[in-house]
Amino acid sequence: MRPGIHERRWQALAVLVLPVLIISMDGTMLGFAVPHLSESLEPTSSQLLWIVDIYSFILAGLLVTMGSVGDRIGRRRLLMIGAAAFSATSVMAAFAPSASALIAARALLGFSGATLMPSTLSLIRNIFPNPQERQVAISIWAASFAIGGAVGPIIGGLLLDHFWWGSVFLVGVPVTVTLQILGPRLVPESRDPSPGRFDIPSSALSIVAMIPTIFAIKMAAERGIDRVGLLALVIGASAGAAFVVRQRRLADPMIDTRLFAIPGFRRAIVANLVASFGFAGGLFFITQYFQLVLGMSALRSGVQLMPAVVAAIVMMLAAPALVRRTGPFQVMTVGLALGTIGFATFMIVDLTGPIALTTLAIAGAYGGLSMAMTVAIDGIMSVIPPERAGAGASVSETSNELGIALGTALLGSVLTAVYRPRIDQIQGVPQNSIEAARETLGAAVIAAEKLPSEVGGVLVNGAKLAFVSGLHTAALIATLALAAVTVWTAAAVRKNPSVSGEPVDARQRPGAGEG
Repeated sequence: MRPGIHERRWQALAVLVLPVLIISMDGTMLGFAVPHLSESLEPTSSQLLWIVDIYSFILAGLLVTMGSVGDRIGRRRLLMIGAAAFSATSVMAAFAPSASALIAARALLGFSGATLMPSTLSLIRNIFPNPQERQVAISIWAASFAIGGAVGPIIGGLLLDHFWWGSVFLVGVPVTVTLQILGPRLVPESRDPSPGRFDIPSSALSIVAMIPTIFAIKMAAERGIDRVGLLALVIGASAGAAFVVRQRRLADPMIDTRLFAIPGFRRAIVANLVASFGFAGGLFFITQYFQLVLGMSALRSGVQLMPAVVAAIVMMLAAPALVRRTGPFQVMTVGLALGTIGFATFMIVDLTGPIALTTLAIAGAYGGLSMAMTVAIDGIMSVIPPERAGAGASVSETSNELGIALGTALLGSVLTAVYRPRIDQIQGVPQNSIEAARETLGAAVIAAEKLPSEVGGVLVNGAKLAFVSGLHTAALIATLALAAVTVWTAAAVRKNPSVSGEPVDARQRPGAGEG
């Protein structure tokens, strides 16, 4: 690496966190814009589902392919291409004249987003060869997710109070334009010097494995398990199995599946996936709890999440020092344990909060899970040779996306499965209002506004109680999942207490120790 570029590695990091900020903001702001765009574009229920979901489908499906493409054409080049595409498609989404046009724009946003995320992480892997500096850099990179996720609702709430729904998509344009200006000046190019032939069948199999799988998960959350969902799951699983078999046979695989034989790598992948699962699932039901049960505005809800954001940032930035003092698995275990305690606390909240307890619980959960994710991501990247950093980053990002999809879909489906039967038990409310209320708590509030105040109050109160019951059950599922992985990760410490914070040597043979 040239001395001038190396000296500017921290400025380069500041540039590389820009796309992370805007992508995390995009995910939270859209949720608040849905009521506004629904009124303007009048999408069908199916179209609305695709507006929300198509982005993550495309993003998750292309991560592995784009990581491999970046290794070949240059990670900075791919980042610049992605930034330009993200700017253009953001404008398309903001001014979409119809629901169909918005679905198309969101699909293109997912495509461009898939070029951004592996590129940023793989560039960090190469800009920071020193393990201790890389741990700090990845902590800052991960902290930007929490910052973007927190300021998204605040900025989105302010924009929607003063402008049209499309304004939330334009927030990213100045950021990606800045990235295009500063990127070539501050970020050094890197690529695999001997990438080998790009394997088109592997790319196709990775896409077919991811998109139907994510589709099946999300459809199960919306309407339960049906033939379409099962077919999608079978297709995704079959393609995934074929992808793994093909990688083992190739001389130059897209992903070196032998890495999964390293115990430390496996634990880091699973910890990252489950921490992402809790992070996304918690955000899904806590934001609804704040707004629909406690009656907070979108802006107040965002502000109420600020202690959790501060906790996440502090724990992420503290992670490298803690790893050096104790070891990666010790830090991951503590982080997952804090997440477990936080979700266990959600099981005792009620219609009034208490707000202080809920805020403390989510701060503890997000702080712990953020720390666990930071250490896990560094653990994943540390075993990847620098020349294959793009493919390694795609593995990390894929585990993130799967965790996010599972967190929202699985916990969302659990909440819905508990919520709907309890709605049916509400007495003294017209059946058509009950049917409307079964969809969501938001729909119950809207249905109640059309009823006499006393009857409407019965419906709203019953719906809130049903929602809180569903929240308790979802929190229990998350608690059990986090607790299981906490125990599994702690087993590495008990088995080998001397596990240190040093990264796993990329040349380590599969199965050689706990890494």
